[in-house]
Amino acid sequence: MTVIEQHPSTESGDLQPSLSTAMRVGSQAEHEAAEHSDFMSELLAGRINEAGYTAYLLRLREVYDALESTARAHLDDPAVAAVHDPVLERLSAIDADLDHWLPGGPRTVDSPGAAAYRDRVLASAAWGGLFAAHHYTRYLGDLSGGQAIGRILDRTFGLDGQGIAFYDFTEIAKPKLYKDAYRARLDALGTTPAETERVVEEVKVAFRMNQALFAELGARIEDFRR
Repeated sequence: MTVIEQHPSTESGDLQPSLSTAMRVGSQAEHEAAEHSDFMSELLAGRINEAGYTAYLLRLREVYDALESTARAHLDDPAVAAVHDPVLERLSAIDADLDHWLPGGPRTVDSPGAAAYRDRVLASAAWGGLFAAHHYTRYLGDLSGGQAIGRILDRTFGLDGQGIAFYDFTEIAKPKLYKDAYRARLDALGTTPAETERVVEEVKVAFRMNQALFAELGARIEDFRR
């Protein structure tokens, strides 16, 4: 179990949770709402077809392109530098997977949800804490529940490891240790209570934007069922 660092409150004298704990606890409702969307529930049950998964990948591509270009452009911000790690980058893996699922097909998508999410990530460059909220939401999710999605896809479609590079973090031998170190870097930023609250609110926004993507896909659930 991760040791939770505590910081004195500037308002009441009560102890404040570490940034990473505040991010996790404060966004739990939004996280669960996104996780239990119709599309994600069907995906986890192995009931989404190739077209549905490709539509999902194309939307993710918009988000990760924004995440990774923003990170590289703002490494002078301490919060961006704290979370950035090239081994986490997923854009090239998404492109490799699209080569499998949609060979020769488009790499862009007409998606209001993806466009709004992309624009929100790009706007987070205004302050590294906002960017860290989006980075945390996506990449730590990829290292956690995302691994289950990869296994389900592999089994459902008999992929034998093909088309699921997105979930393959070969350079991270022990995901739990990596995630603990990631959270420790967040906690070491020493955010004030007001800054912590601002980060937590942006994590909530990030989960709601994921939920909007799933709702968009869920609107076509009958087309996407296996």
